[in-house]
Amino acid sequence: MQSKINSMEKKLHIIGAGMAGSEAAWHAANRGLKVVIHEMRPKVKTFAHQTENFAEMVCSNSFRSNDHNTNAVGLLHWEMQNAGGIIINAAKKHRLPAGGALAVDRALLSDDVTTKLKNHPNISVSNEEIIDLPTPKDGHTIIATGPLTSNKLAEAILEKTGQASLAFFDAIAPIIYTDSVDLSKTWYQSRYDKGETDSEKKAYLNCPMNKIQYEKFIDALLTANYTEFKPGELDTPYFEGCLPVEIMAQRGRETLRFGPMKPVGLTNPHKPHEKPYAVVQLRQDNKLGTLLNIVGFQTKMKYGSQLEVLKTIPGLENANFARLGGIHRNTFINSPTLLDQEMRLKSDKHIRFAGQITGVEGYVESAAMGLLASRFATNELQDQKSTLPPLETATGSLLNHITNGAHKDTFQPMNVNFGLFPPIVGIKTGRRNRKERYQAYTERAKRAWLSWV
Repeated sequence: MQSKINSMEKKLHIIGAGMAGSEAAWHAANRGLKVVIHEMRPKVKTFAHQTENFAEMVCSNSFRSNDHNTNAVGLLHWEMQNAGGIIINAAKKHRLPAGGALAVDRALLSDDVTTKLKNHPNISVSNEEIIDLPTPKDGHTIIATGPLTSNKLAEAILEKTGQASLAFFDAIAPIIYTDSVDLSKTWYQSRYDKGETDSEKKAYLNCPMNKIQYEKFIDALLTANYTEFKPGELDTPYFEGCLPVEIMAQRGRETLRFGPMKPVGLTNPHKPHEKPYAVVQLRQDNKLGTLLNIVGFQTKMKYGSQLEVLKTIPGLENANFARLGGIHRNTFINSPTLLDQEMRLKSDKHIRFAGQITGVEGYVESAAMGLLASRFATNELQDQKSTLPPLETATGSLLNHITNGAHKDTFQPMNVNFGLFPPIVGIKTGRRNRKERYQAYTERAKRAWLSWV
């Protein structure tokens, strides 16, 4: 098994073919660089991946909000699309109805990205596991191994950085066969009928609960059997943006009603005069519409408990599951301590990191960091000067967070959000003025991004 990268002049090596690695390879290759993608699958598997393809979505099938006028993640979609991003363009191509969200057929997206990269004349693929960090003579390398970095490579990173690695738990939501849902108890509707087309306005399948049903559901959640932590994992925190459903329930019996189960913006056609106390939403997971994922229901319940608890949800009493939920440990480095502004390891400038391993959270956030790392590396290999993306942009705000803006002592994974953006002088603050303020952020960001990209 190959443990080191072979020396190759003027080539860019990319370890990992997830969102960040795929994005990085695409941009470098399109600028004329020879790129080698090192992807250990299928020879070395992970418990979360189901295929050997690139850019596989192992958790949700959603890229979250597609609103690029008043939403930070939607703005990031826009920036990546205007930069010719392979991930976001594949997502738009294989989009599924999801109201204002960008949900995709995960299999078609992965197939599309894999085909484009493998057929690119400047890209070659090696399916050997990399277990050592490259040396300067090995050439420029981007490590984009994501949250499921192999133990051997993680140990090599730890040895080089000389500090304890950081980690958090992330969870996977269950997936249900559509034809096993009881439609006499459920209905299709996006909250507030959001969406431009009829399919978008009916992108979610809703399972209503009255108060008694909700209380029984919470009781079942709180008394279920959960996956036991391994030694050394007991102090690992959860990522706050993707909490297991049972952890939310433990924080308060009403927490879920103000989160993924909020009963707002919905009218049950079976009982139009009866407002549900809580609602579980299911979202289309593939183009055929044969699969649905339970929105916000990441879980660490054992499989037996999952079946018992989830089948208490009205409409899911006889549900068949294509995949049950799970939990995995995500690894990330303390980027503000270790990386410079061009995402290079301060101690070893030929090595860059990109994607979730840097401490960004989310598919499009990971891809954005892959684009940046690729751009910086390509410029360096082609003897061109790099400029940083403006801080006013979504991409620039993320880069600043992981390299300069976050406190190294409290650094935690972060989704893109307007809290990372520099404020606009003279614009009104407060909750009532959010839409106006956020629109001003996006307008400023778009101007800055087009000038930079």
